[in-house]
Amino acid sequence: MRNTELEKLDGLLGEWTTTVSDAWFLEPPGAEVPGKTDVALLGESFLVVTSEFGEGEDRSELSLVIGRSDANDAYVVLYQDDRGVCRQFAMTFGDGRWTMTREDPDFHQRFIADVEKDRIVGRWEASDDQGKTWRKDFDLTYERA
Repeated sequence: MRNTELEKLDGLLGEWTTTVSDAWFLEPPGAEVPGKTDVALLGESFLVVTSEFGEGEDRSELSLVIGRSDANDAYVVLYQDDRGVCRQFAMTFGDGRWTMTREDPDFHQRFIADVEKDRIVGRWEASDDQGKTWRKDFDLTYERA
């Protein structure tokens, strides 16, 4: 039986072209990194998001698994990438806004995005002082393929 709260995420399903831009770590300033993202169902209660960015030696991959904690009435996201990084995020989704946040001892991190039918415009931010101040890491744009 399909989780009814996950049905609210059905608009994310499918293939997307993605672009990383305005990133402090990209050279030269203004550089953009194209990519692709696929969002698919895993069973009746999870979404799997797989993304690839760049090419050759600069190629990177990451995956998200989005699920629910029904008892806590909350979305939960598990993240992993090809650097061996594994993280857990709390997530909200609704009213045209998608957020993912984590408040871990190493640093705090958040994703904030405006969601339209065929476009998602977001940014990743980080805080090294437990959320008192934030710096933008990069913009992330999804366009339905």
